[in-house]
Amino acid sequence: MAHIKSRQCPHCQIVFFPDHRNGNRQKFCNRTPECKNASKSASQQRWLAKNSNYFKGPVHVQRAQEWRRVNPGRGRRKAESTLLQDDCLQKTSSNQGVTQEIAPQGEFCTPVLQDILNAKHPVFIGLIAHLTGFALQDDIAAVALHLEQLGQDVLNRSTLTHGGNSYDP
Repeated sequence: MAHIKSRQCPHCQIVFFPDHRNGNRQKFCNRTPECKNASKSASQQRWLAKNSNYFKGPVHVQRAQEWRRVNPGRGRRKAESTLLQDDCLQKTSSNQGVTQEIAPQGEFCTPVLQDILNAKHPVFIGLIAHLTGFALQDDIAAVALHLEQLGQDVLNRSTLTHGGNSYDP
């Protein structure tokens, strides 16, 4: 196997060893995004110098117009995307100052299971699973919701009840 010699990057001027799989062709280092962008720009300029008339001229205009006529609506981005799931709107209760989630039709909705689990840190989810012995997402999500409500109660300084005992912080 031939030994690959070190090179100097034309962009950052740092000496580097090219990758052994394309050492004969690699001119730029990959240390910074700026060097990668400079490599891409140089590559595009070399390609454009060799292919200056690529897809130019009346023949290619005619070909593109014909394709658009045969394939209406293709090749263009859709103006509006459809959502896979409706978002819940938030409504504040006037007497408690607590935010409740209400669906667009007016009925209450609970947060989506994956949103609850993804919003928490993996260590938190692991701690719940370890302390409770639960391994199912549904069970962990129920505990996480209960703990979240308990935390909100503590932060809002409301009266806490746990196991029949009342705590007033």
